[in-house]
Amino acid sequence: MGIPLPVETRATHTKRELKELRRQGKVPGVVYGTGLKTPTPIALAERDLLPLLRSHPNAVLDVAIPGGFTEPVIISEVQRDPLTHKVVHIDLHKINMNEKLKTHVRLEAVGDSTGVREGGILTLLMHELEIEVLPSQLPEVIEVNISSLGIGESVLVSDLALPAGVTARSDADMVVVTVLMPQKDLTAEEAEAQAIEAHEAESRSKAAKMQEVKTGVGGESVFQGT
Repeated sequence: MGIPLPVETRATHTKRELKELRRQGKVPGVVYGTGLKTPTPIALAERDLLPLLRSHPNAVLDVAIPGGFTEPVIISEVQRDPLTHKVVHIDLHKINMNEKLKTHVRLEAVGDSTGVREGGILTLLMHELEIEVLPSQLPEVIEVNISSLGIGESVLVSDLALPAGVTARSDADMVVVTVLMPQKDLTAEEAEAQAIEAHEAESRSKAAKMQEVKTGVGGESVFQGT
């Protein structure tokens, strides 16, 4: 069972009508996807939507599609006003509970890092992980254990302990979180930028080393790996 999300039919289409709808505290949207012949225009109360976006943005939702049955959906796109950041439109994608879906799930660092206790700067480089999973096994969050993380050490995607049924689609070598050496007056933003730069430099170094592995004929590169 998903999280219930009340919606209603929507006959508004013009800019003026949509503006009036939003003035009433409602968000226009559309439901599309598996088993629906045409997209279904809907509207939902902003007071119902906003808490959901804050706490469960990637969850499976149960929506009573007007004229049909209650259907499982996920939020596929949220459009916001570029100035006010208010939600102005939402797309809901109807899913098949028996088919795996590709989505993102929030990452959360847990534990007491030894490197942080020694003065290091904990920097989370990935806030979400792209995964593939059955809707019934979709986790709300994936925990990243940082307890044994020392200064200069990192957790990669391949190091994550994923829940049962969850497959990571993000690159296995991507750095999720790292602990940087303490530096005077280094802000959190500067620390994150430094970590990204270090990771990119390491990736370029690995690529360069692979290019150096060549045969003696024709200059063709040879991939050596497992």
